Amino acid sequence: MNILAIDTCTEAASITLSISGQKTSRAILYREKSSSHILKLCDEVFSETNIELNEIDAIAYTKGPGAFTGVRMCVGVVQGLSLASDIPTMGFSTLELLGYKATSRLNSAKIAIAVDARMGEVYWAIYEHGLLLNERICGPDNVDKLNEDYIGVGSGWKSYKESLTLQSDVNRIESSFYPESGDLINLFLSAIKNGQMVTLKLPQPTYLRNNVAQKSLK
Repeated sequence: MNILAIDTCTEAASITLSISGQKTSRAILYREKSSSHILKLCDEVFSETNIELNEIDAIAYTKGPGAFTGVRMCVGVVQGLSLASDIPTMGFSTLELLGYKATSRLNSAKIAIAVDARMGEVYWAIYEHGLLLNERICGPDNVDKLNEDYIGVGSGWKSYKESLTLQSDVNRIESSFYPESGDLINLFLSAIKNGQMVTLKLPQPTYLRNNVAQKSLK
């Protein structure tokens, strides 16, 4: 399969084009408005691989939660590319991608994910034995009570380390973890292997903080 993977939902933005298993990637990290560069990154990977959009079999993307502008940018770009060439898509939670990456990179089946959601809150979830659990937005003092078997990943652990550690009992922390589109390719292939299907339905975002999304759309 020829698979395009797009992620722009956090402070990192990345694109990976997988052609028969060979990956070509571009990424921007910690640059202001990283998501605004996503079309340029797409152009670069298509140019390097000499592949046209109509040769893509599927698009994998992160649908949030995350930075509001980044989520809208990611889903909007995927909508446009999918509609332009009738390319089926599959969306994944940003937190699921972080958990999947952490499991493989840190060799742990128990991951506690906290992404800074601003306004004194985190996007929180547990990734355990390949399953995403308890995804929600909450204060750092309202996360799940866990134990030292878990590894904490995501920007929330840097912003609210003391509160999260006290509440969760998680002591090992990797706060510099961010999503990567190369891992999104692997997550997509795993999902396909497990029977999930791509779709031509219009891609939709996941915000979790719905009141902010509604206000911003007015």
